[in-house]
Formats: sequence, structure tokens, C-alpha cells
Amino acid sequence: MELRQLQYFAAICKEMHFSKAAENLCTTQSNLSQQIKFLENELGLPLFDRIGRRIALTDAGQILLEQSKIIFERIDYIQGAIADLKKVDGGKLDIGILPGDGDLLFDALLIDFHRSYPKLSIKVTESTDVYEQVVDGIRDLGVTTTPDKPDDRITVIPLFHEEFVLALRSDHPVAKAKAIPFEQLQNMKLVMFGSEHQISKVINACCQQKGIKIDSPIVTSTLSTLLSLVEQGVGACILPRLLVDNLNRDTITAVTLLNPTPSQDICIIYHADRFMGKAAKLFIEVLESYIQRVMENSNRSLG
Repeated sequence: MELRQLQYFAAICKEMHFSKAAENLCTTQSNLSQQIKFLENELGLPLFDRIGRRIALTDAGQILLEQSKIIFERIDYIQGAIADLKKVDGGKLDIGILPGDGDLLFDALLIDFHRSYPKLSIKVTESTDVYEQVVDGIRDLGVTTTPDKPDDRITVIPLFHEEFVLALRSDHPVAKAKAIPFEQLQNMKLVMFGSEHQISKVINACCQQKGIKIDSPIVTSTLSTLLSLVEQGVGACILPRLLVDNLNRDTITAVTLLNPTPSQDICIIYHADRFMGKAAKLFIEVLESYIQRVMENSNRSLG
């Protein structure tokens, strides 16, 4: 059994069509069919059922496909491990984050990280599907909410517990209070992210828990717009405390929400079956250290 034969087999499984697979592999259909025949003869069982012009996997084919995926993952791991023997300079790192987290976690962090490793290529993508993208191998790392039931293939590194506060203009009457009941939000005008945003999902869950609805006259996808609307007195918004505390804007005040206090746990995730290179390890260390500093600054400001 040759690796090339397994690659040919996997290509056919992807297309479920010999001629399309041959075209993708830049080989002839006759050569592809011959290699699969060699593979079937070696295994002693057919891998495909030929039903007219259509094909379908046999039980033997299904087993081979499942095991081939494991083999390909291990090959990727080997190649990554060997490549990582080189210096981190020149490497690539693809990170997925939740929408809006770049403003809190990555703007300043990325600048410092790039200065330390200028030849390292870093791609940061905001997405609501960070977890799924890491599972599928699209991203090297993900910074997202801690999953309730993580996949066995995913390694989870707890990062921090995040609480949300009411952010409003400092001269707003409610700004004088250190804390207000969550249900008081239904009497206020709010500006919010869209319903697909993770913060909105947390807030909506709290509203369902309390059996209330909140007024959100303006919905936007950008943090800068939210902050501008708050500073102009259009409405208040709900944001992570760490973000509000580190904005250093005298015009915006954070008020604690009680019963419930909206919150979520943030973690770093990566695929356990994929090789983790030096770049990813370094980034995790830098991110953990950065978050620790941000938390300490936030605690000092509260004190």
C-alpha cells in the first residue's frame, strides 16, 4: 500500500467521481482506476460500488477513508514538526477570534508581538465560528468562549473570566451608581451589536432568564460606532469590563450589572492532533502574559 494510492483514493472520495478526481490530481482516469484496482487487490475487497455512472463507498472503503484521514493528519504533524526545527522567523500563524475581541485583546498585543518577531506572518480573522474553524483545521489557534462540551480533538487553555458592564456617558444619571439590577436595562435606551455577536447572545440569554425585553434603537457591527453613540448620549451599551476599563476615556463610565451579572469564560483552543509550532507556543505565552497585565490594571482601577 502506497501513500500515493491513499491520496488517490481520498481524492475520489471527495468528488465521488473518477474523472473529476483525476482532473484534480492532474493524472489520467485510466491511471487513477489502475491504482485503485491495485489497492483493492492488495486489500482483497472492493472499495467502491459501481452503480451505473455513480459510485458509492463499500464498508471496506469507509474503513479505509476513516483511517486514511488519521494517516494524513500524522503526516501533517511530521511535516510541521520537522519544519519547526527551523527558526520561528518566517513562519505563519492563523488565529481566529470572536468579533470585537480584536479591540480588547489584539490591537496592542499584535504590535508588540510583531516587533519581537517581524518576519513571522500573522493573520487574525474575526468570526462567529472560531471553534468550528479550529476543529476543521482552518485556523492554527482560536480565542473564543469556553465550550460546554469540547471535542476530544480540541485542547482548551482557560484564559480569563469576562464580565460585562453597562457603559454610558459619564454625565448620565445612572453613571453615579456603582451597580444596578440587570432588569433596569428595560427602562433604558441601548445601542448594541447585532444578534449574531457573542455579547448580544449573552445579553439575550440574561433577558430570557429575567423574562424581560430591552430597547435597542441602534444596532451596529463596529465598536467605534458604539463608543461614539455612547459618548454622544444616544444610548448606553453593554461591553466587557476589561475593555471599558482599558479605554481610559473620562467620558465613559462603567456600571456593574447585578442579578444576573452577564459573563463568559474566554479560552485559547487548538487542534490536539495538529503539530503546534514555536510561533503558536510563543503567541500563547505572550497572550497569557498580556491578559494577566490587563487584569491587574483593571483590578487596580477598581481598587
